[in-house]
Amino acid sequence: MSEQRFAVIPAVYVYLRRGDDVLLQLRQGTGYMDGMWAAGTAGHIELGETAASAGCREAAEELGIRLESAQLAPLTVMQRTDGTASAIEQRADWFFTATSWIDTPRIIEPSKCAQLEWFSLNALPDRMPPYERAALDALARGDVPPFMSYGF
Repeated sequence: MSEQRFAVIPAVYVYLRRGDDVLLQLRQGTGYMDGMWAAGTAGHIELGETAASAGCREAAEELGIRLESAQLAPLTVMQRTDGTASAIEQRADWFFTATSWIDTPRIIEPSKCAQLEWFSLNALPDRMPPYERAALDALARGDVPPFMSYGF
């Protein structure tokens, strides 16, 4: 039996919440999931960062807000794949929510984000990355497991 190892790409997703609403961005110009509504802030975890510190950094870079790690509530960790052997599609994603932050969320990277909008967890847009929808659907049901998998 041959053993195949792969690298895992770590990423972080932060959903800002206002009651039952969640802030989503309409992606554009990135070459990945463009035209989809996705987490208001998300990105790769860089060398030397924790998932929480990456979420805080991404929130500042993408939304112009300040978050502290203590303001992030862990939602779930998801191992996912697109079902191929592509190394870039072997992922470990940390999902967080936040209900408080400093400053008003706004588009900081207009070349990557066409729009920001608040959506009810019970009325999410149709065009979303399916793995993000899985996490948010679980949140809407109130039964988010600590670990999820997608694509296996």
